Amino acid sequence: MTRIVEAADRDALAGLLAGEVAALLEAAIRGTGRATLAVPGGTTPAAFLSALGGHALDWGAVAVTLTDERCVPADHPRSNRRLLDETLFAGPARAARFVALDDLQALSALLPLDTCVLGMGEDLHTASLFPGADRLDEALSADCAAPALRLRAPCAPEERITLTAPVLTGAGRCFVLIHGAEKRAALGRAQAAVGPADAPVRLVLNGPNPATVCWAP
Repeated sequence: MTRIVEAADRDALAGLLAGEVAALLEAAIRGTGRATLAVPGGTTPAAFLSALGGHALDWGAVAVTLTDERCVPADHPRSNRRLLDETLFAGPARAARFVALDDLQALSALLPLDTCVLGMGEDLHTASLFPGADRLDEALSADCAAPALRLRAPCAPEERITLTAPVLTGAGRCFVLIHGAEKRAALGRAQAAVGPADAPVRLVLNGPNPATVCWAP
């Protein structure tokens, strides 16, 4: 059963999720001396990322990566890295270490992730695992050896790079952040879908540690 956390509005949801993720990072630092986090790009997570970046943590002990990225320059308007610079890394969290998805050796060293926050599209994609993507079967495979893969999807104008199934399902805690009635309806379609090829978000909704869905109108 998917756990769904609701808030009255998007700002309240951003604060709620930021507080929960900050607590998880703090617990990981206390336990092992470090914490690892993957976060999404796009427009939905901006308020959450800003709220999280304002928490007073030992950010120097935290390594941050993205769940996916568009293959564009880091200063491009559609770059998820640029979004992090403008939100998460605009406050105390600038002391965290950023690991790019194409640095596979450094990325592998982060695993397993302590916490992963994902988004979801109305087409039921998550990260850059799009229905119909050219390497989707490989990325969704439980035996995928690569922590991240480049792929192309019919609906995405740029090549993408995305975390793969073993990384996403292996995270200690996973959250899916969505807003609006359309995304809530899409969640229902995902839960009713047969498998992850048509609804890739099912990978984390039905994984070994089912994701918590965080929703606001």
